Amino acid sequence: MLFKLDSLFKKNKVKEETKKEEYLFKINFDAKKPILPDVDDVTKADLRYGLIVPYAYAHLYWDDVHGEMVYSIEEPNLDVREKEILNTLEQGIQELIDISFINVDDKEVLIEYLEKNVRVLLKELNIAINTNSYLKLMYYIYRDFIGLNKIEPLMNDFYIEDIECNGVKTPVYLVHRKFGNIRTNIVYDDFDELTNFVEKLAQKCGKYISYANPIMDGRLPDSGARVNATYTEDITSRGPTFSIRMFTREAWSPIKLMNMGTVSAEVLAYLWILIEHGTNILVVGGTGSGKTTIINVIASFIRPEARIVSIEDTKELRLIHENWLPSVARAGTGVGGEQTGEITLFDLLRASFRQRPDYVIVGEIRGQEANVLFQGMASGHSGLATMHADDVKTVIKRLETPPINLSPSLVEILDVVCLVGHAKVKGQEMRKLRAIQEIIKVSDSGEAEVNVPFQWDARRNVFLFKRDSHVFKKIVSKKGVSMEELQREFELRKKLLNAMYKKNIMDFEEVQKIINDYYKNRETVVKRFLL
Repeated sequence: MLFKLDSLFKKNKVKEETKKEEYLFKINFDAKKPILPDVDDVTKADLRYGLIVPYAYAHLYWDDVHGEMVYSIEEPNLDVREKEILNTLEQGIQELIDISFINVDDKEVLIEYLEKNVRVLLKELNIAINTNSYLKLMYYIYRDFIGLNKIEPLMNDFYIEDIECNGVKTPVYLVHRKFGNIRTNIVYDDFDELTNFVEKLAQKCGKYISYANPIMDGRLPDSGARVNATYTEDITSRGPTFSIRMFTREAWSPIKLMNMGTVSAEVLAYLWILIEHGTNILVVGGTGSGKTTIINVIASFIRPEARIVSIEDTKELRLIHENWLPSVARAGTGVGGEQTGEITLFDLLRASFRQRPDYVIVGEIRGQEANVLFQGMASGHSGLATMHADDVKTVIKRLETPPINLSPSLVEILDVVCLVGHAKVKGQEMRKLRAIQEIIKVSDSGEAEVNVPFQWDARRNVFLFKRDSHVFKKIVSKKGVSMEELQREFELRKKLLNAMYKKNIMDFEEVQKIINDYYKNRETVVKRFLL
């Protein structure tokens, strides 16, 4: 059934009616992260928490038949009549409006706009429904027109890192922060349905995908989530695919990272001192290993007055320093080879050193921007960056070979490499700062001489620490401080971090304020927490 715009959408009439009516469908977009209990035995797991309350919930449980965890989305059940009404309403809305072309960022405004038009349709079609049915229908209309259809509930889960669809008639999988890879109850059974959804994803990202251009990389504007999608069966044999990389909605403080078991107070105190003295640090690991989280925590130790310039493909860093300039690369526009307006990491990094930064932070180095970063570090600008690598040997090789091609002398500008990765402790998926390696020397053949002040012991789940730090010795020789002073500061900051942990002070802004206060008035902070 089709409906004509002029017969259904009379502006004056709608305006008069909506003045008298209160909108019923509400969603809390400021919902807090649910607290999940620790599960020592995943075979006994049975958890349920809200996603889009009171309409959509996550149910995680152990499936004995398949021997794995399952993530089931629970949504309102519709009876036969409600399904027919929903189909009719969605056809009418598609004819009446095109949500994708409405340039409004506020979801609440869009919901009110949708609800207004749904009421017009119900009245024009003489459809009578009770409040419960109305709210259920509004949920599905919101989900399919404003949200991301079947996966919209997943987009509201604080614990999801990745959403992965491998084609038609295969379950959608996700990466859960507590349970790792989990199968969901979402399946795209219809080829056209999945194709249309991939097109919708591309449109949301402001990108174009087609048979001529079947691979798409983009970013969702509201959440910043990274999207990769394919379009045709000749590229991926099971049909269209998509992968969505989610980002945490809250910045993690150093204390929260301690609470998660990712680092120890000793590791953080060491990094704090290194940051204060302008050390160059590279955080390396695989995809989804927590590199950005670690670098954000490290950056929180930068002095409050310092000039910081950050450069990223996608804005992930979250700092509250007032003198922070965040920069984000921009893709070009156009189809095929006709791309204009592109701003690369290289462009941004080259410009950043004209802005007199104390610290330059690069989200990920992988190409010619590394040359600019290391040249900048060699000229006295401190640098923080991430890189995809498994160990120092791989780091050196990537830095010294195309497309980066750094000389061994420039590589030696790098002081510290932090190795991060996934680990499983007592059945729980965790991220660990596995080791810190200090670069002593890089030979002409690309071999690195390193010192390892910290190492995570997987067997005992403890961080092993030795006091002999090569970087501490470099700080002593360059900054004019004594080793005794550094060691005293190390012990003092370790005690402060442990005190905050014992007091359960984990909020990012609160922890940041304490760190800033320590720089400004150390005695006051010490008196508050340690005396």
